[in-house]
Amino acid sequence: MQKFNSPLSAFEHWETTTPNKEYLRQYVNGELIIYTFKESGNQARRIATAIIGFNLPPKSKIALLSSNCAHWVMADLAIMMSGHTSVPIYPTLQAETIEFVLDHSEAKAIIVGKLLDFESQKSAIKNMPIISVELYGIKEEITWENLIAKEEPLQNTIKLDAEDLITIIYTSGTTGSPKGVMHTVAGFTNGAYNLMQVTPLKENPKFFSYLPLSHIAERAVVEIGSMFRGASMTFAESLESFASNLEATQPDVFFAVPRIWAKFQEKILLGMPQKKLDTMLKIPILGNLIKKKIKKKLGLTNATYIISGAAPLAVSIMDWFEKLGITILQGYGMTEDCIVSHGNLPDANKVGTVGKPTYGAKSKLTAEGEICILNDCLMKGYYKNPEATAEMFDDEGYLKTGDIGEYDHDGYLTITGRAKDQFKTDKGKYIFPAPIELELSKNPNIEQICIVGMGIPQPILLVVLSEEGNKKNKEELCKNMMNTINEINPSLEKHEKIEKAIIMSEEWTVENGLMTPTLKIKRSQVEKIHMPMYKSWFDANERVIFE
Repeated sequence: MQKFNSPLSAFEHWETTTPNKEYLRQYVNGELIIYTFKESGNQARRIATAIIGFNLPPKSKIALLSSNCAHWVMADLAIMMSGHTSVPIYPTLQAETIEFVLDHSEAKAIIVGKLLDFESQKSAIKNMPIISVELYGIKEEITWENLIAKEEPLQNTIKLDAEDLITIIYTSGTTGSPKGVMHTVAGFTNGAYNLMQVTPLKENPKFFSYLPLSHIAERAVVEIGSMFRGASMTFAESLESFASNLEATQPDVFFAVPRIWAKFQEKILLGMPQKKLDTMLKIPILGNLIKKKIKKKLGLTNATYIISGAAPLAVSIMDWFEKLGITILQGYGMTEDCIVSHGNLPDANKVGTVGKPTYGAKSKLTAEGEICILNDCLMKGYYKNPEATAEMFDDEGYLKTGDIGEYDHDGYLTITGRAKDQFKTDKGKYIFPAPIELELSKNPNIEQICIVGMGIPQPILLVVLSEEGNKKNKEELCKNMMNTINEINPSLEKHEKIEKAIIMSEEWTVENGLMTPTLKIKRSQVEKIHMPMYKSWFDANERVIFE
């Protein structure tokens, strides 16, 4: 394994030794544009020259507002090459939050790439240069293409020291205002090596990028991972082309969140009902052909590591995919620990857990069961927030995650809930919703789920229906939901038993602020909207209520 002292030095190695190898693969209007290491470096160096021409103070913060695309990575490289610190911004954020991040980070410039609705976000950007990418239909006064045409490539890049900030990642957060997580060059470098130790791959592997690069998981595993491994990165053009782009790529690693696995399962069953699938899988030769066909269609034929993270994945879904020959490895990490925490591996996989501490990580539990992590790539702290930073670390330097968990006798960790997610019913009893929600998510009619109950005697269930669920009539749904509730209630403590289900009329999305960009439900926002209705719902005669 080659050693590099920064992501930039890793990229420069491949730029020099394999200049003509494919690096960034970008679909635009159905056509594939390929940027080699040499071309990627050439464009990044020209943009770096332009940034230096802005005469910004050394180590300034430069924002990056874009969906995943080739120019996201080239922009990140340009920011590194010019000696500055990147501030990635989630591409779907509203103007108000973008303005908060820009102001709080003291960003001096911004690069704007691939976006769905820049016009609604533009008002957030004030008094700073904007570099826009015309390829994605955004043309500001300064464009990427014009700079590429007129600037010379920066030959001697400005190196950041090991302890300098490489990035400030503003957490999407399920509660409160975003906090700026500071990571250093050394932290990202150590994190990359730690992850590479547990996921050995063939030389020059293929990666597929679609989860937000502004989040730590995609950034660490895919972008920084590609720089250290000399891997190619392919970008999905859109939600509509996601499946075909993934199938065409057949990456060596695939990382997803629980909602993606549920969507995959739903699509497979729409094409082949469960009963038919079960029958065909029992026929030896035909069963193997079906498995291969499904893996190829999903783009997972070559995937050595198929990983799920960000939120718990139901054991029933993992078992279902296992029958198709698709082994999902569940892992656990967070922005603050550079996702070097816990993970299952192909030769050490216990379904239902998030695995053992990964290479480079130590862990412990407090008396209350809170998971604490120590590694060599922990955040430096929260930007301009020393009080919150101090609260995150204990006396031994361990990061306090806020998650509650327990280890089994083999050393595998199971997360049982998040301290901030617990709520109290009016009986004064605390409830951890996550384990109960995980069990309920086995129901294929449920797309999204949130157990609530603050101020009422028993918890109730807020449900967003799946595509399959939306096809059923109210009578079928009422029966189905009550069957699910009646199945789980006997296993729950008296104060945990679910009283009724409320079927939501609106889906929870990133756009309406009810999900984070990594597709986790923003419990606080869901509660804020619906809490005024809890008592009337609870007092109603119906056990299943349609909002």
